[in-house]
Amino acid sequence: MSDLRDLYQQVILDHNRKPRNFRKIEDANRTAEGYNPLCGDQITLYLTVDDGVVKDAAFQGSGCAISTAAASMMTASVIGKPEAEVEALFHRVHAMLTEANGGAAEVGKLAVFAGVREFPSRIKCVTLAWHTLQAALSGVAEPVSTQ
Repeated sequence: MSDLRDLYQQVILDHNRKPRNFRKIEDANRTAEGYNPLCGDQITLYLTVDDGVVKDAAFQGSGCAISTAAASMMTASVIGKPEAEVEALFHRVHAMLTEANGGAAEVGKLAVFAGVREFPSRIKCVTLAWHTLQAALSGVAEPVSTQ
């Protein structure tokens, strides 16, 4: 189990050091901002959605290693998926982080964040990007806060 935890930690650290999709999409047709006051994490999420499919996803901002890695892996996970599938993935990730029986196997590579459940104050670091994604897809104009 220790080896698996070490591997997960390495994946998170890699995504923090070299975040994927860390850029602005100039012609994004959906954007949202998110803030986690507990940790100071801030994110601006950019999406290009066409015919109900997320064609591109990117983010900019600053935050802790967990927050940055979560945004990096989230954007990589949603590109090419229909909005309904993205919504379902949000609920599976949220369940993994907040429910005792939340299945890590149902979220693929995002299971690296399952261990965060042991640190309740850090759950918001993972979910910030996901709540910001929901706001962008829903057209919410106000910044999202994990408060």
